[in-house]
Amino acid sequence: MVLSEKDKTSELAFKWKHCAISQETLTKPIVACELGRLYKKESVLEFLLDRSKFDIASQFDHLRGLKDIKELHLTDVPEKRGHHVEKGDMRSDSIIADFICPVVGLEMSGKHRFCFLWSCGCVVSERALREVKSQTCHKCGKQMREDDVVLLNGSDEDVAEMRLKMEQRRELAKMAKKARKAEKHKMKAAEAGDLSSELPAAPNGSDSPIDCETAESRVAKQARKDSSDVTHKPVSNGKSGQERKTKEKKLCIQDDPKASKTFKSLFTSSEAARNQQKPNWITYNPLYY
Repeated sequence: MVLSEKDKTSELAFKWKHCAISQETLTKPIVACELGRLYKKESVLEFLLDRSKFDIASQFDHLRGLKDIKELHLTDVPEKRGHHVEKGDMRSDSIIADFICPVVGLEMSGKHRFCFLWSCGCVVSERALREVKSQTCHKCGKQMREDDVVLLNGSDEDVAEMRLKMEQRRELAKMAKKARKAEKHKMKAAEAGDLSSELPAAPNGSDSPIDCETAESRVAKQARKDSSDVTHKPVSNGKSGQERKTKEKKLCIQDDPKASKTFKSLFTSSEAARNQQKPNWITYNPLYY
């Protein structure tokens, strides 16, 4: 079916004014994917949470998460114009732009090709990128890459080209992630090597901390074994348990030749303490002790 010029204009206006997933009117925050389609951010979140609610979910398989969309930094029209109703032979423009190019001032209504930079999300016209050559973004000044430019609402040929760029960009991101992970493991291994070099050398001359630990464990096991043998070894000298207790019994303080008489009198085992009268419940004297 061949569309007329009026149908093409209406279809183009619909793309620039409505979300590609929910078909609702675009309101900020507006986001775009790597294929150049425009979405409401709220609609994308609903789609990622439950794809079964949308009949055309198969057309948006490239949306895997929030990292696959970019919030757009749009430039509003300085003076908002009202939507005029057609009366009689009065002609009004059915496509009224809400945003313009910040460089050359073209309206973002579908009549001119617009694109955005994937690194920063700034939206400019394709004419601005072609006429004003620069290695930085015209709006925010951020450095541009070769694969940064994504065309908004492009043709089928443009979408196929941007899909190829999307796959290349994702492959590069995956390789960069693997490289960072390998570098992280390398740094951890280097730190572990530095710590092992600071440990003392093993007694047998080996520098390996594992060898030191093994030797120490063997010594500890042997010591526990020797102590166990001594504990459970039977008495073979013929002495009875009572004789051992008598031998091990500590000497009384009164039998200590080095202690003075004054020091010995402080204890209840002294002769003066034994001869002293004991208190009872009838003749209680607080001086008794």
